[in-house]
Amino acid sequence: MIDFIKQSFDRLPIAPEMREVFNLPNTISLLRIGVIPIFFCLLLSPGPLMSLVIAMLFIAAALTDLLDGYVARRYQIVTTMGKFLDPIADKLIVNTAMILLIPIGRIPTWIVAIIIIRDFIVDGIRNIASSEGLVIDASPLGKRKTLCQIFAVSALMIHYPFFGADAHAVGMIILYIALILTVQSGIDYFIKFYRTSIKKGSNIK
Repeated sequence: MIDFIKQSFDRLPIAPEMREVFNLPNTISLLRIGVIPIFFCLLLSPGPLMSLVIAMLFIAAALTDLLDGYVARRYQIVTTMGKFLDPIADKLIVNTAMILLIPIGRIPTWIVAIIIIRDFIVDGIRNIASSEGLVIDASPLGKRKTLCQIFAVSALMIHYPFFGADAHAVGMIILYIALILTVQSGIDYFIKFYRTSIKKGSNIK
């Protein structure tokens, strides 16, 4: 199936010089970002059916993160634009969804603030480390935190009872787990940065 999609995409009339940007993995990332405007329907405080539809679109957009990464690795399509688009798409999808859930009372503002502030801090640490030539390994806690966020936001989007379960209550439980992992992973990144900086300073001396 993936091979068929790749072959069909390669037959599209795209100029060779544009393939750096409009290759298959990047196009998948752009399509993920293109779903975001639909999330603004949450501001209408949708009913059970529309909430479920929006949640399904969110889940599909989140899962395609695995798809574009797989395609990029399988066909060795690694570009500078792809390295930029992939993490940006992830943050835009999840953070936009969380922010839009605030006005309709489905998610606490303070939790969203902590999660987004943590992302800014970690990005700052990575940028500083990169400028200093330091390599900080990705924290496994960060990946678990992102996965919990996706499950939590999906349930909070559904909001209404779903197959006999209180989707909102389930979402809040997972969200608190994501919050704990958010703080832990942020501290983990800071400790790794501090230790790596100290080690580099010792080597220079």
